Amino acid sequence: MSDVPGFSSEIYAAAQRASMPDFARWQQMVRATGGCAEPIRLQGRRITFDASLDVLDVYRTADEPTGYLLTACGNRRASRCPACAEVYRDDTYHLILSGLRGGKGVLEDVSGHPRVFATFTAPSFGAVHARREKNGKALPCRPRRDNPLCEHGRREGCLARHEEGDPQIGQPVCVDCYDYPGAVLWNAHAGELWRRFTQALPAVFARRLGITRAELRRRLRLSYAKVAEYQARGMVHFHAVIRLDGPDGPDAPPPDWATVPVLTAAIREAAEAVSVGVPADRPSFVARWGNQLDVDPIYVSTSVEGIGDQRVASYIAKYATKGAESAGTVDRPVRKVEDVAFLDVTEHARRMIYTCFVLGDRTEYRLVPLRRWAHMLGYRGHFSTKSRHYSTTLGALRQVRADYQAERSRQRRGLPDPGERQTVTVGEWRFAGSGYRTGEAFWAEIARQRIATARKLAREQAWQEPPD
Repeated sequence: MSDVPGFSSEIYAAAQRASMPDFARWQQMVRATGGCAEPIRLQGRRITFDASLDVLDVYRTADEPTGYLLTACGNRRASRCPACAEVYRDDTYHLILSGLRGGKGVLEDVSGHPRVFATFTAPSFGAVHARREKNGKALPCRPRRDNPLCEHGRREGCLARHEEGDPQIGQPVCVDCYDYPGAVLWNAHAGELWRRFTQALPAVFARRLGITRAELRRRLRLSYAKVAEYQARGMVHFHAVIRLDGPDGPDAPPPDWATVPVLTAAIREAAEAVSVGVPADRPSFVARWGNQLDVDPIYVSTSVEGIGDQRVASYIAKYATKGAESAGTVDRPVRKVEDVAFLDVTEHARRMIYTCFVLGDRTEYRLVPLRRWAHMLGYRGHFSTKSRHYSTTLGALRQVRADYQAERSRQRRGLPDPGERQTVTVGEWRFAGSGYRTGEAFWAEIARQRIATARKLAREQAWQEPPD
């Protein structure tokens, strides 16, 4: 049948899988994972008993038609698992938004605290192609008078009007002029540069007030949430929500003198002051922030000016599920330098990956794991982080979801209410594999699309319904 024109081997395998006796139960498991692209197969058992050690419920994967249980992989990357990335994106959205307008354990008064949306970029390491526009109309990329040539005999300008999605965007105008070692080392130390900024910002406030850091903590607390994003040129930059609170965090109002202009000025001063020397003893390279630092006030979504809080939360949540693959590289580690030549990446990304391997062998950079993070173009930091008192946590959001699922499971299995009869559940599980077998990915993708559509319709309906 697979030889019939128009009937691919994938569809034939999917049809065979659908004819198996365990298919209905397998579909239930896939839907329970949300349509995960790389589910984990588990084997084992779970036993529930009460205080008198009477067994109330027993579950064994040996009794399943499939012989195993599926659970979601939990990967945040949309390129690896769209289903789990969607859950991570939703959680991040609510985490950010609760720190802007309240909810999830944060008082609504936090919406009146001074807060800004700041974007920290890398400096230039060489000219790259870019899309420039005015009033929605594309402009020449890099117009230059008299078409000058660089020292390698290439034109320094570019008169092309790049459209959105043009693969040339972000690629160097001259690869020999581009400072690849500097770009890779900056990415590798961007996380440390951010850490030093978060340390310098309170110091700036204390210095401006003429008080100690300890005294500042008794008057003011700075909270933040940030996400990393790759530019088309392969450089990391950070988007951050930075907020001023009282000494007790989001539930306490900041001092009257703590305003958005004061916060903006302090951010610019701290960003300009911090740097990271590489290597630390006798630095041959110093990482600093780029000149392009955007700091914009955040207003409530109903405001007619500034950046709306809901828009900020959506923007940060969107990039929390992306990685270096958005800059033309891969989303998995590169183990050997011999593999770099065969990667399906842009030539610019390939040169940055090669540079990671070359610098990784040099003695002065032995403490920087460039080879390990070559697929990330050198960046080795977290993609999304927040200060302790910014808002709720991803763990708390996941626990609420887990408790809800546990309650539904208790009711479905007919177990007693915990308030009436105490029960204990113990489990014994082992890893039995991951991913899908032949013919299964087709049905899993259909399940994911149906779940995604249902969630989208539920959101649209919630937005249209008037509040109580």
